[in-house]
Amino acid sequence: MTDRELRQLIVDELEFEPSVDASDIGVSVEHGVVTLTGHVGSYAEKLAVERAARKVKGVRAIAQNIEIRYPSDKKDADDEIAARALKIIAWDTTLPDDAVQIKVEEGWVTLTGKVAWQFQKAAAERAVRKLSGVVGVTNQIELKPATPLVQPEQVRRQIEQALRRSANVESKGIRIRVDNDKVVLDGQVGTWHERSAVGWAAWSVPGVQRVENHLSVGD
Repeated sequence: MTDRELRQLIVDELEFEPSVDASDIGVSVEHGVVTLTGHVGSYAEKLAVERAARKVKGVRAIAQNIEIRYPSDKKDADDEIAARALKIIAWDTTLPDDAVQIKVEEGWVTLTGKVAWQFQKAAAERAVRKLSGVVGVTNQIELKPATPLVQPEQVRRQIEQALRRSANVESKGIRIRVDNDKVVLDGQVGTWHERSAVGWAAWSVPGVQRVENHLSVGD
């Protein structure tokens, strides 16, 4: 596939993605390395642009140079962002009460605290990054497992079942090794999106505290 063909596929994917306004996004490709430029209206949309690009087969790496530009009437004070962030995290039933602390400085949110599972850490970040006025998120939440006992065979089986359920993953060629609370992934997948999906499946299993994702992306 040529760089020109790959660029067109990425442009088509951005146009197809409903959460992205592609009118102000620029795409360039050189030897499979994609550079994204332009501007979007929110931090969540910036992440959506990158996710859409990574879905495309043939993308080897991404340079993210997209700016976030908020309309002046939608700018929010840090205290307002912090209050809304606390409220939206409190609504999330997967997160224990008072487990996450929030600091906001010039629109940049820093999350701290302790949770038992990686999916809870990720849920807290997803909850706040979509708020208007948020320009970025630093996730410093620590993992403190509530149940240290892990059955490696059970963990491996749960990951394999999750991969079989996923329409976005071809599980052939993926090798899974569980060492206590650590999962090691080896093998090859077709796209960056598949690689991320496999890693997320491993992180989502209760008891997993570390994931080493050695999956390579190739045709």
